[in-house]
Amino acid sequence: MNPNNNQMNQNLPNLILAMVLSTLIIFGWQYFFPQQVVNPVGQTQGQSTTAPAAVVAKPVTRDEAIAAGPRIQIVSPELTGSVNLTGARLDDLHLVGYRETVKKDSATISLLTPSGAPHAYFADHGMLPAAGETLKFPDGKTVWTAAAGTTLTPETPLVLTYDNGSGLIFTKKISLSNKYLFTMEHSVKNNTALTTNIVPYARVQRQDLPQIQNIWVFYEGMLGVQNGKLQEVKYDAVAKPNGKVETPSIGGWIGFTDNYWATTIIPDPKVEYVAGYKYEKQGERDSYQVDYISKVATPVPAGGVITYTDSLFAGPKVVRAISDIGAAKNIERFDLMLDWGWFPYLTKPMFYMLEFANKWVGNFGLAIMLVTVFVKLLLFPLANKSYASMSKMKNLQPQMEAIKAAHPDDKMKQQQEVMELYKREKVSPLAGCLPVLIQIPIFFALYKVIYTTIELRHAPFFGWIQDLSAPDPTSMFNLFGLLPFSVPTILLIGVFPLLMGVTMWVQMRLNPTPPDPVQAMMFNWMPVIFTFTLGGFPAGLVIYWAWSNFLSIIQQAYIMKKHGTKIDLLGNMRDSIPFLKKKEVKA
Repeated sequence: MNPNNNQMNQNLPNLILAMVLSTLIIFGWQYFFPQQVVNPVGQTQGQSTTAPAAVVAKPVTRDEAIAAGPRIQIVSPELTGSVNLTGARLDDLHLVGYRETVKKDSATISLLTPSGAPHAYFADHGMLPAAGETLKFPDGKTVWTAAAGTTLTPETPLVLTYDNGSGLIFTKKISLSNKYLFTMEHSVKNNTALTTNIVPYARVQRQDLPQIQNIWVFYEGMLGVQNGKLQEVKYDAVAKPNGKVETPSIGGWIGFTDNYWATTIIPDPKVEYVAGYKYEKQGERDSYQVDYISKVATPVPAGGVITYTDSLFAGPKVVRAISDIGAAKNIERFDLMLDWGWFPYLTKPMFYMLEFANKWVGNFGLAIMLVTVFVKLLLFPLANKSYASMSKMKNLQPQMEAIKAAHPDDKMKQQQEVMELYKREKVSPLAGCLPVLIQIPIFFALYKVIYTTIELRHAPFFGWIQDLSAPDPTSMFNLFGLLPFSVPTILLIGVFPLLMGVTMWVQMRLNPTPPDPVQAMMFNWMPVIFTFTLGGFPAGLVIYWAWSNFLSIIQQAYIMKKHGTKIDLLGNMRDSIPFLKKKEVKA
């Protein structure tokens, strides 16, 4: 047995913590240097059994595209925008309660944008003619008719009509409900002498996709639920020959998701359809499209009328709103639009605890601190047992040193007697690992919640922390803003990252400096490394870590004192700094 094995057993929890935290360096690298992907633009050609497509033209400005044709305004407490009467298309939508930045005069989020404009993003719902039909059906160029003075609000649906002049009258009733849900009721009246056959369809198309963040914490791209299973189709999976994905299904939904926003089509739950995830390039432009098309044509008898309904969700991924819509409309697994990660049984409770605490204290930063206290109390029995075992091991240090002195050349004998000592005193060198191992999933659950839930986007704390989902904006390298220059992202070491690093270092100093120089150096540098690594992480996460460290210091010191373990904090601090360390006086 190595002479330093006894000391290493005592420091095993810290070694495990060091190894676990070292993985955060990888996450930090991905945060600072994400591999961003630019997704191109365009539109998909339509056929009799596929969603119709507009001709891709030279890009125009958003305002020019909106002004190009007649529109009906959308007004609600949550949404503003307009419906394009050309094509009866939803292609202009602003999210009233969400802004681009934390500044109060920042522009509201523009979710949907007309075709042809930069970053176009729009939705179509309608009917296609079945194979062999010769009568004219509405398409992307059709101008629908609305009553004069109509405005789409939660109280007043929008009714659009189109008469093809050959005996078919198409009607589309658009209702706005549940804040971000548009319900489309389609009908066609057949005034001809023959049966006509229609094929329901809907699509969402994106042009000029923005750079996605490409961070492993959350998914961005095309997704849906078909046959009860979540289907995620990345942009680069379809942007290649034969990259189109088609899945027959009944029920479910299909759409696009970003970190905080989503636009999804919800077919009639009784309709058997084919869900499509597609890409097509036209000239210099490209398009990504999700759509559904009914597998079965619906006959409209002579003199008869048929009606069907589908829906569109377009808005922020608010947890409660999505849950309510899914339950109210009986949408299959609609909550999977929210990326809860691999361990939803940890991530979801973490979110709901934070949400509850926020309702109580009115501040998500304070809610994080309150939940941290709750977690500490929940784990207190285990931590108490662990720290007690560690304290006992420190008190056994003289006996372990005596064992080494009694058997200086017999490592096997040393190990046997040390293990007998552990057994006799009922201590375990692994006991200190348990609180660390349990807190790892808690840390990553909070990490996931802060990064992915819109509820914490732009959520302020106090003072300079105006967005808990963004890094602490201050830096010690410009004296926290006193010097008039900015610093690179990797040097944004603000107040809370420094507090986190200091509390980590102090917590380590509750134990004597390891005699092994390698361990001693690692323990000295680890707080510095993680101060820089976590400096670029969301401020809410760093606040949690610093506060958790502070509580752990109090908890560990209390338990050590309770078990009669000497705490020489100042001495341990001094000994960890080489030029302040006491030199041993040789006899």
